[in-house]
Amino acid sequence: MKLHELRDNAGAAKKRTRVGRGPGSGKGKMGGRGIKGQKSRSGVAINGYEGGQMPLYQRLPKRGFNKPNRKAYAVVNLGLIQKFIDAGKLDAANITEDSLVASGLVRRKLDGVRVLAKGEITAKATISVTGASAAAVEAVAKAGGALTVATAAAAE
Repeated sequence: MKLHELRDNAGAAKKRTRVGRGPGSGKGKMGGRGIKGQKSRSGVAINGYEGGQMPLYQRLPKRGFNKPNRKAYAVVNLGLIQKFIDAGKLDAANITEDSLVASGLVRRKLDGVRVLAKGEITAKATISVTGASAAAVEAVAKAGGALTVATAAAAE
């Protein structure tokens, strides 16, 4: 293979559509914007605008409350932890939030890691995390391991 023979894989690089470059391009003259009107002109920002009528998002009733300082936990299921132990990516004797991140099971800790009981765990694992469901704690104990929650307030 020579330098001039190098090519991208087919479909890897899509060429940008250059609008307004003649009739042969299929996007010439009006550049796909149609004829006249507000949207054919530059500087248009009309998302959600309904021509002076009260927009839909303002007409609909609002309910509930989004807590601005709520905690966001990285969620892990027991079945996945078991899978990673079987693959040798996790050491069952000592599983911490940092080891979960290092193994690639969790991308980032966020406000902590919360373990849920989906899936089966058979390994005798010692897990220490920020939060866990009651069913997860029970399942780990049943398998002969221990699941400790770092802060009592975090576990619901």
